[in-house]
Amino acid sequence: MENTGCTHIRVMDNQAHIGFPCFVMYPARDAFGDFNLHPFTIQAGLNAPVAEGKFPLVVISHGSGGNRLGYLTIAQALTGAGYVVAMPEHHLNNRDENDLEGTLRNLVLRPKHISLVIDALGQNLILGDAVDTQQVAVIGHSIGAYTGLALAGGMPFSETRQKVTVKGDDRVKGLVLMAPATGWYAYPEGLTDVSVPVLIYEAEKDPFTGPEHAARVVDQVKGDVDLRRIKNAGHFSFLSPFPKDVSGPHFPPSVDPDGFDRVAFHKQLSQEIETFLRGVFSS
Repeated sequence: MENTGCTHIRVMDNQAHIGFPCFVMYPARDAFGDFNLHPFTIQAGLNAPVAEGKFPLVVISHGSGGNRLGYLTIAQALTGAGYVVAMPEHHLNNRDENDLEGTLRNLVLRPKHISLVIDALGQNLILGDAVDTQQVAVIGHSIGAYTGLALAGGMPFSETRQKVTVKGDDRVKGLVLMAPATGWYAYPEGLTDVSVPVLIYEAEKDPFTGPEHAARVVDQVKGDVDLRRIKNAGHFSFLSPFPKDVSGPHFPPSVDPDGFDRVAFHKQLSQEIETFLRGVFSS
């Protein structure tokens, strides 16, 4: 049983005339059992009363073609450690609708919508004043890492060398980047204005984002950067372990290199992220 609450919200981008879903987990007043979010199960109470206190916010930005429920093991662990965790589903860059993949518009929208999530949680009726929207970290997987870096001061360019108009958000105090995609910063000084602490996970057997992606962050970011190379991990190893009935070669996000234990890794990953965030928010 976990003292965890959860809620579904819809975040509006009035300027772009769109809305997108976001799943939120938070410390709750009471303990709750299983809550089904097919194909996953978490321990949480839907719309449960929030616990007393004010909690830092962690926003998780999924990869291209992903969805908001792909990182529930991390979210469950962080909520249990005293964080509010928001998991938005990026508009038209998710598993169900991916029309914006590879477009300039997607690069513009992604960072903006993380800021809108922060705004929305500061006004949420269930959470009230429990969210400290001035103490925020972003966890980004693949292009989610691009998203976090843009919010923290990165200056991206599209694949056609067009400057991407993004707005930083000084509420973001730290970044966790998993199998980061950073090709949009592949030019001198693209990341030199990023000064927040960064924890990077690089997968040894990643066919999509090779070591040069993490190297750009290490070489350019002025803040503290902790790079960890995960032996035998693949690009999708940062997604929560999938139940056996949906796992297999027919569903690549569920598959790891031979011999990799995703379940054990996620226990380690969640603990390391929590330790990193504790340092970010205590400084």
